[in-house]
Amino acid sequence: MQTWLIAWRNLLQHGKRTLLLGSAIAGVAMLLLLLLGLSNGTRETMLRSATTLSTGHVNIGGFYKATAGQSAPVVTKYKELLEHVRKNVPELDFVVTRGRGWAKAVSAGGSQQVGLAGVDIDAERDLRKVLVVTSGSVDALRTPGMVLMFEEQAKKLEVKVGDLITVSAPTVRGINNTLDLTVGAIAQDVGLLSKFNVFIPAQSLRQLYRLNEDATGAVQLYLKDVKDVSKVQERLRLTLAEAGYGVMDNDPRAFFQKFEVVNREDWTGQKLDLTTWEDEISFTKWTLTALDALTFILTLALLVVVGIGIMNTMAIAIRERTREIGTLRAMGMQRGQVLRMFLAEAVLLGLCGAVAGAVAGLLLSATLNALNIHVPLAVQLFLMSDTLHLAIHGGAIAFTVAFITGCISVISLVPSWWAARLNPVTAMQHVG
Repeated sequence: MQTWLIAWRNLLQHGKRTLLLGSAIAGVAMLLLLLLGLSNGTRETMLRSATTLSTGHVNIGGFYKATAGQSAPVVTKYKELLEHVRKNVPELDFVVTRGRGWAKAVSAGGSQQVGLAGVDIDAERDLRKVLVVTSGSVDALRTPGMVLMFEEQAKKLEVKVGDLITVSAPTVRGINNTLDLTVGAIAQDVGLLSKFNVFIPAQSLRQLYRLNEDATGAVQLYLKDVKDVSKVQERLRLTLAEAGYGVMDNDPRAFFQKFEVVNREDWTGQKLDLTTWEDEISFTKWTLTALDALTFILTLALLVVVGIGIMNTMAIAIRERTREIGTLRAMGMQRGQVLRMFLAEAVLLGLCGAVAGAVAGLLLSATLNALNIHVPLAVQLFLMSDTLHLAIHGGAIAFTVAFITGCISVISLVPSWWAARLNPVTAMQHVG
């Protein structure tokens, strides 16, 4: 306890130096916390958007092959699957069914490949919460022959609410079919996931692909706790196989990335494919990888700069306090005690700086979220949102404080060791 008290008094005695180093440490801690908040915010936004726009927490999708070389993202007799799910997944919160398709959309002003999601809008509990409609109404999807698209798609196709587009796609048996759709609503872009998705009534998607009423694209399961995803996926894989369903080997990719592999396989009929929300948006996870890499590089660079500053400052402080160290050693303080004293100073300095930086980061994060800052389109693709969103949780705060304090403590070991190695007689004769 005495060592910590001496260390605290030494920091107070050299107030300007302590303030300068503490401010630098606080700046690094604040930046690290903000970057962690940005990464967490992007992950939460991705989860919220993805599990509403294109995937459930767990998905029972699959492929139907009328011939060995032609597959379609279709699940037949899905009502039986719903009964199986409700019986074997007590973690279930709610479930929706979505038709899946890939078609060419053509308008008077242009064309674009689009992913079709066939929805029953009255069964979609969260879709309205995520979509921000700028023109028309989501309720238009109650009417067969309508389509909801996003702003960039509407701009590329040069259409507005009330205009017609034609979608064309091959049916399950490889026969090309077309369907005229009326633009019923246009929604704000929500990052990469809205680049290619459009929503149409499930009845219209069945009409395009000539499917019966007991066929869909995927059964999307939403759990009470997203942490149960892996457990539920593995359980369903076993129970569905035991119930006689053909189940594909685990392939952690989006369904549309599997066509080439499935078409090469020599089988016909129905096979189910169980995926998680992370599998279905794996093609977008480079954004999180890039953010994590940016966080690491910036934090490392700043820690190197601050570390060099701390080592130099502590070396100067040791030179200035050489006679003090010599006196303490002559009074009986051992080398280990001197080492612990300087380490205690570094720990206190790092801890106070990190805590101050964490508080500043929290306040700045809350301010930025309150301002609801809109970001450019290029940044939207990166952040999966049209606004800046930071999510700072207790774990991130604890990690930031512990990590910064630990790094500063390690950096201070070398100058602390120098101080402990000073010869008492030589140190007392030093003239600073």
